[in-house]
Amino acid sequence: MGTAGCQIVPQPAALPATTPAAAPRELDKAILPSYVIEPPDVLLIDTVHLVPKSPYRLRTLDALAIQVEGTLAEAPLHGVFEIQPGGTINLGGTYGSLAVAGKTIEEVQLALEEHLQKHLKKPEVSVQLAGMAAQQQIAGEHLVAPDGTVTLGSYGSVSVVGMTVAEAKETIEEHLSTSLEEPEISLDVFGYNSKVYYVITQGAGTGDGVFRFPVTGNETVLDAISQINGLEQVSSKRLWIARAGRNCQGEIQVLPIDWNAITQYGGVETNYQILPGDRIYIAEDKLIALDNSLAKIIAPLERVMGFTLLGTGTATRLSGPVLRGGGNRTNNF
Repeated sequence: MGTAGCQIVPQPAALPATTPAAAPRELDKAILPSYVIEPPDVLLIDTVHLVPKSPYRLRTLDALAIQVEGTLAEAPLHGVFEIQPGGTINLGGTYGSLAVAGKTIEEVQLALEEHLQKHLKKPEVSVQLAGMAAQQQIAGEHLVAPDGTVTLGSYGSVSVVGMTVAEAKETIEEHLSTSLEEPEISLDVFGYNSKVYYVITQGAGTGDGVFRFPVTGNETVLDAISQINGLEQVSSKRLWIARAGRNCQGEIQVLPIDWNAITQYGGVETNYQILPGDRIYIAEDKLIALDNSLAKIIAPLERVMGFTLLGTGTATRLSGPVLRGGGNRTNNF
């Protein structure tokens, strides 16, 4: 693998046939640096270990794992029960409902024992927290907002802009540790939206086209052109990459592309690896551009001539005998 280091490249006007030897290309690609998170990337967060700090007060949509020994044979009581809107859990038709929101796990266990003693002699109750409603706010896809933060529901927002994935993971876990015991999450980039390249097609006088694609770290020139289904009818085979920024000598970076060599002969010398911010420029066909330019000049003249001829023809038909009563006169007896 090569490296995407500093290279000396020609000015745009020159576009010589030789190419910079240091530029990464097909069969000699560079490993891109660690991905830096920026808006509007989309992050995928999954929860590995989330335990609330004690004492935790239960909330609506939290889930409790309840196991009761000594129940009626026809009405066992065990499973996961979600706290419903209103703060209650439904224990079934035999045992009714119990208000638990705002209580700790220990308080719920005592309240449940007292509640079941109305129906059972000596119930043995075990209650555990099976899931937190806030866990649903943390897990899932999160868009990096324009201010560089991700929102974690009731746990607030965390700034992750300018961080790598590892740094963002550590930052989010540190933020969650104010409310949770040693939280652990997994973090990945779900949508690579901030690192892009552009394919620009010169329109031969009909307007340029600009196409935007995400960089995944493996694209070449051929991959990029395939994204727009090849060259257009108005395009020439003069292509180059305008690389964002300047090289180590302060010169504009332009990499000429030999399209025929890449497509017809499998050449790799100018099938460059695409880097974030690259502009692949496809020049117009000069003859088509000239034809379109002439059409823009001639079309108004043709319309003027057409109106003139139409006006002249109309005036001719309405003049002479027509204005005096029209046509040949014949006497009818």
